[in-house]
Amino acid sequence: MATKEEEGGPSSRVPHLPWMRNPVDIDSFSGCPVAHLPRLDPRLVKPLQRMGIESFFPVQVAAWLETIGPGAFERDICINSPTGSGKTLAYALPIVQMLATRKVRCLRALVVLPTRDLALQVKEVFDAIAPVVGLSVGSAVGQSSIADEVSNLIEKSKQGLFPSLDEEYIQMEPQTKVDILVATPGRLMDHISMTKGFSLEHLQYLVVDETDRMLREAYQSWLPTVIQLTRSSDQNHSWSDMNGETLLHPLTTIRRSHRLSTLLEFFEDLPFKFSEYSRLQRESTRRKTLDAFKEGKIDVLIGTDRMARGIHIDGLRYVINYDMPPYVKTYIHRAGRTARAGESGSCFTFLRKHEVKAFDKMLKKADNSSCSLHSLPEESVETLRPVFSSALKKLEESLESEATKKSKSGDKAPNASKRKRTINT
Repeated sequence: MATKEEEGGPSSRVPHLPWMRNPVDIDSFSGCPVAHLPRLDPRLVKPLQRMGIESFFPVQVAAWLETIGPGAFERDICINSPTGSGKTLAYALPIVQMLATRKVRCLRALVVLPTRDLALQVKEVFDAIAPVVGLSVGSAVGQSSIADEVSNLIEKSKQGLFPSLDEEYIQMEPQTKVDILVATPGRLMDHISMTKGFSLEHLQYLVVDETDRMLREAYQSWLPTVIQLTRSSDQNHSWSDMNGETLLHPLTTIRRSHRLSTLLEFFEDLPFKFSEYSRLQRESTRRKTLDAFKEGKIDVLIGTDRMARGIHIDGLRYVINYDMPPYVKTYIHRAGRTARAGESGSCFTFLRKHEVKAFDKMLKKADNSSCSLHSLPEESVETLRPVFSSALKKLEESLESEATKKSKSGDKAPNASKRKRTINT
């Protein structure tokens, strides 16, 4: 987006990018009273009023319509607007609105700024609006010791939630305490490099504020690092119904590599036996599971890419990619578990409409061929929705119950109040 006075100049200076050729003209927008902003969560009205906001600036209205709608869709957005025009709230409000339906806490939005002072100002804006919809905001700006920041950002996962998991792994696997993180590049890289459990796996929104300055200075190559860490798990695992209600949020903090098998346990009368094979399990458990699968005692094995290399199973007829493989080599290794040693086999991949083109392009890199495309009628999906929703509800209730029990038992731990915490400064 750009204002009129910022457009113009020699055409040779304009990068040849489609989104820059047709910018949205902010000057064509007018202010909008808070009460008239379309689709605004009612819970956000009072905190906005407490901030003294009775009406939104044009840049805020334009950003809202481009992100929340009506008619919005997810994509990258660049906002170019003068200082003092309200850019911070222009991105903070849509992010808070979009994350307001989340049911499990994990780091979903990251805002990066060049200095501590700017970062703290932005955090104040998020702090004013996020808590009313149940969102937690954290900072990583170097204002306190890194040990203090770690204690505010990360907590140990609750042991005993999944008894079959390796105890040593559980102890090493903390989880985040915040939904939104405001950070400076240097301290962000410190946490990426050193903090156990700091993960960008579930990141949905990345904001680069003061972009011209941020991209001029390398800051330990923070941006390529963040992009790489998010791209490795760059699949959107939240499914929405016709009203936009998120269906899969309760599961997003469980590894994908474990989530599906846990969910299937809450389906009734499945016509097959299934089990999980992942690094979340003990080695002995994985070995027993694989043996049972080879012997035909298990019909469906739900595995991670650990299964895709070097494991041979006679007579394996089908491989199903629950998510689109990120790289062609990954696809080849997954598909290579079937049709081995002259036998026949098939590989299926679940794709959403926007993934089809990219998947076909990836296949052509492999052998210059493509797969048959089979569309799934919407009607057939709708018939399964009640069963699926019921299973999700049962899973959510189970996790909440287990977490509550563990939390209560933890509160009764002897001498808990006498423990001292050592902070390195």
